[in-house]
Amino acid sequence: MADVQLTIAGRTYSVACRDGGEEHLRQLGAQVDKKAADAARAVGNATEARTLLLAALLLADELGEVRAGTAPAPEAGLSPVVAEALARLAERVETLADSLETAVAKA
Repeated sequence: MADVQLTIAGRTYSVACRDGGEEHLRQLGAQVDKKAADAARAVGNATEARTLLLAALLLADELGEVRAGTAPAPEAGLSPVVAEALARLAERVETLADSLETAVAKA
């Protein structure tokens, strides 16, 4: 058995795997870490457990889509979670800009 060190959401884990499976495990860990980062950006200041839960749910959702044959083509751009977070941020910026314009017009 081999031990692989994985860093996910800023925390390092030691995970055992079969000899020869180290690189595959590192790739899986990188996918989980990416989803955890996407989740953290989307939900903001969440606990580690909540961030990892959301990452697991995102991965499970992707797996479900693949199994059902409804998975979208791989994107070269942003993940859906990041795109959604950016859309919410853009709405907030627009609201702030409208408020600022109203305040300036009244001054």
